[in-house]
Amino acid sequence: MGQYSYLAVNLGCILVPFLFSFHKKYPFYKKWKSFFYANFIVAILFIIWDIQFTKMGIWGFNPDYLIGFNISNLPIEEILFFICIPYACVFTYFALSNLFSFSLKIKTQKIISILFGIICLAIAIYFNNKWYTFSAFMLSSLILLYSYFKKTEMSFIYISYLLIIPFFLLSNGILTGMLTESPIVWYDGINNIEFRVITIPIEDFFYGFSLIALNILFFQYFDKRLTA
Repeated sequence: MGQYSYLAVNLGCILVPFLFSFHKKYPFYKKWKSFFYANFIVAILFIIWDIQFTKMGIWGFNPDYLIGFNISNLPIEEILFFICIPYACVFTYFALSNLFSFSLKIKTQKIISILFGIICLAIAIYFNNKWYTFSAFMLSSLILLYSYFKKTEMSFIYISYLLIIPFFLLSNGILTGMLTESPIVWYDGINNIEFRVITIPIEDFFYGFSLIALNILFFQYFDKRLTA
C-alpha cells in the first residue's frame, strides 16, 4: 500500500461502523451531532498534545507511508486518526448500550476505577522523567479517579475498551511496524519505558483508553442535553 498505508488503517477502522450507523433499529447517524461535539473537544486536546510531542521528537511519522499532506507538523492521516478511531469506538459503545441492558455492579466499577487509577498514578510518578509514559498514565489516572469519586457509570466504557483491544492490536500493530518493513509511527525510546506488546508501546494502551473514554464521556454529556 506504500504511501496510503496509514490512510488505509484509518479507513479500515471506520468503514464497518460507518456503514452500520444507518441500521434502522439503531441509527447511530442520528447521534452524529452529539458525537462530533464530543469528538471536536477531545480531538483538539489530543492534536495539541500530538503537535507538541512531534515537535519534541518524542514520536514521528515515516513519510514512506504517508500521502504527504501536513497540517502544522502532523500528517493528515494523524488528524484523521482522532476522528476515525473515536468514531469506531463510540459506535461500539452505542451499539453495546442499546443491545444489552446489563451493567457492572457499582462496587465492581469502583474497584476497577480506584485500582487502575492508583496504579496509573504510581507509574506516572515513578516515570515522571519520561514524557510519554508520564502523560499517558497520568491522564488515564485522572479519568479513572474522576470516575471513582464522581460515581460515573463506566460499565460500557470498560466493556467497549476490552472488546476493541483485538482491533487495537491489529491497527496499532500495523502503525508500529508489525506488518511493514519499518514503523509508520516511530517513538524515540527515551520518553517511554520501551515495554512493548508485539510492536506496540505499553503507553499506547493507556493513551488509547483516555482517547476512547473521553470521547464516550463527552458523547454521553452532549447526548443527554441534545435529547432532553
